[in-house]
Amino acid sequence: MTASPALDDGIASSPDEVDHRTRVTVRGYEIDALGHVAHTVYMQYAEHARWERMSAAGLNVGVLLRAGVMPVMLETTLRYHKELRFNDEVIVGCDFQWGTGKTGRIHQPLQRGDGVLAAEVTSVAGLLDLARRKLVEQPLDKLRELADAPELMGL
Repeated sequence: MTASPALDDGIASSPDEVDHRTRVTVRGYEIDALGHVAHTVYMQYAEHARWERMSAAGLNVGVLLRAGVMPVMLETTLRYHKELRFNDEVIVGCDFQWGTGKTGRIHQPLQRGDGVLAAEVTSVAGLLDLARRKLVEQPLDKLRELADAPELMGL
């Protein structure tokens, strides 16, 4: 899945995918000494957008903890394209890409409000069984079972 160029609020659907965007505004305390967003903040924006999308699908922290599972990040890459500065609007996408194994990929473009791609976060994630401390063998089945709106997760 790739992010669509449209920058609309909330959730929009197309024939192939369900796209979810989270909007944030760069705050003063997120700026580093060079005058742009500090590197760790990009990761926080991505994390926030992932939880927003999961919550919209009915997969909030409480639901997951009661089920004894929690998503885990196994690998994350951050690629910078253009600077983000104080008061910029940032639109963070969150596209889940599922395979047949225990892990999936997440692609998260971060665009400025003017549509310019500022950065991309790509991750490999799994679903951890909290009691066994091992990845769930069939994570898609478990997520479908727990979600109110599994289509929002691409399930």
